[in-house]
Amino acid sequence: MFNSISGRYDFLDHFMSFRLDNFWRRKVVEILHSFNPEHILDVATGTADLAIAVAKAFPHSKITGIDFAEKMLDHGRVKINNQNLQNQIELKSGDAENLEFDDNTFDAVTISFGVRNFENLDKGLSEMKRVLKPEKYLIILEFSLPTDKMCRWFYLLYFAHIVPFLGMLISKNKYAYHYLPSSVKNFPYGDNFVKILLNSGFKNISQKVLNKGICTIYTCEK
Repeated sequence: MFNSISGRYDFLDHFMSFRLDNFWRRKVVEILHSFNPEHILDVATGTADLAIAVAKAFPHSKITGIDFAEKMLDHGRVKINNQNLQNQIELKSGDAENLEFDDNTFDAVTISFGVRNFENLDKGLSEMKRVLKPEKYLIILEFSLPTDKMCRWFYLLYFAHIVPFLGMLISKNKYAYHYLPSSVKNFPYGDNFVKILLNSGFKNISQKVLNKGICTIYTCEK
């Protein structure tokens, strides 16, 4: 599915979020500044937007991005080369639930809009914790649902009807943008997700709610 929409993914990502996706990624980078990591793993990196934002903020860092959608990675590599970041960012094909890295490798692990796509959420969280160094942080940016009733109503209306229509029209993939709203509605966001993180062995978990709850950043320590 992601391979099939890779050519229009960035445009649709920016267009249908009203470019708020860039703001959300900047918030992740701001949180990373507290930890000043040197070696970062970006899981479900897609076309590498977050990896690129992190590389620009931490010019002496090394970022490894993984994704199983190879065509998404191809677009990411073009963007990385165009911005002369190829010595700082390496993109690899990989499965988030079976990471091919040694234990205790990374100073930070990031993932934006990817955990809700895990087939086995517990396995994916366990793998990210395994490759993270002790007392280092996992930062997750993911969609959530607004708590305000009116805001939630408009949000779900937009996600359920407008997003699938525009996504199908532009990407020519009917399923991909019908999948998006259903995956958001079914994701255990907020306190429910914090409980899952606690059960996965993380501690010092915090939530940062953005734009009235459209998405949330979860920060948690190994």
